Amino acid sequence: MSIAREIVGFAMEAGSSDIHLEEESPIAIRINSDIKVSPQNLGSEDMDQLLLELLGEEKLNEYNQTGDLDSSIGLEGLSRLRINAYVANEKRCLTLRLLPNELPKWQDLGLPNAFIELSKLHRGLVLCTGPTGSGKSTTLAAFINCMLETQHRHILTIEDPIEFIFKHTENSIIHQREVKRDTNSFSVALRAALREDPDVIYIGEMRDLETIQLAITAAETGHLVLGTLHTSSAAKTVERIVDVFPADQQEQARLQVSTSLAGIMSQTLCKNTKGKRSLAYELMVNTPAIGNLIREKKVSEIYSQLQSGSKYGMNTLEQCLSNLFAEDLITQEEAIGKASNPKAINF
Repeated sequence: MSIAREIVGFAMEAGSSDIHLEEESPIAIRINSDIKVSPQNLGSEDMDQLLLELLGEEKLNEYNQTGDLDSSIGLEGLSRLRINAYVANEKRCLTLRLLPNELPKWQDLGLPNAFIELSKLHRGLVLCTGPTGSGKSTTLAAFINCMLETQHRHILTIEDPIEFIFKHTENSIIHQREVKRDTNSFSVALRAALREDPDVIYIGEMRDLETIQLAITAAETGHLVLGTLHTSSAAKTVERIVDVFPADQQEQARLQVSTSLAGIMSQTLCKNTKGKRSLAYELMVNTPAIGNLIREKKVSEIYSQLQSGSKYGMNTLEQCLSNLFAEDLITQEEAIGKASNPKAINF
């Protein structure tokens, strides 16, 4: 058996989401948010073999030159892996994220109906935000899978690296482009996308000004654009988008965001009382009132709109945490630790 299959098989049996590997160091895995350290060490020769198995010669040469590499691979019969290879303390390291072979269903993830309703839009910007490891890619994979199964769309994804593998369906087609493999950059691929007749464009990460500008333009010109950001709330997401523009362009950016933005789901994963993880989220659906707040630089008042926006399916993170606590799914300590505004939780 290959060393990659042996390690991944061990992690899957343990119910792990991530594997942390460092040469001449113990193997560590993450189970339900907690790191567990194995007594088994990974030797240098084992790391040599593992890197070759996971990266292949071409990417291994790139990693040896740069010390950093993102990639992905599927291990037949086991799992897909998102791979980050790096160097720390002059030692070669790997972080492997285990991805399910089967595409996630939105119902199984506990995603709100109001968020999935956004998939029926034909234009606008839909963002899923949250910290690293909060399930953003999985949420949008379920969102895309729903469209593939229920709608007639051409979906184009731009990812670095590709995580979930989609297939054409009877209703829709999908093309997945990986940065550095199929295209030079997010911005290059996004400019080209506008000539490729997509209905939906998924941008794996909106990292820079040019990508954000192009995403907004695509949303304004009749495309449904999906993207992720590392922000913790709807208000902070709007601020992050506007702030990336030069000062003399921010007024125009606010106007564009106020009209092109369709919705924001900011999420996190909580350790629950059943030994697993529960999704907690804040959901904003753009309304005329919220659009006005964005234009008038009153983004801090978005929170109150979420509190009172249940008829649109909106809620704050604290309202979601309150519900999880009331259902005895999370502890009071976990709710307080995940909240942006702990005083707003109802215990």
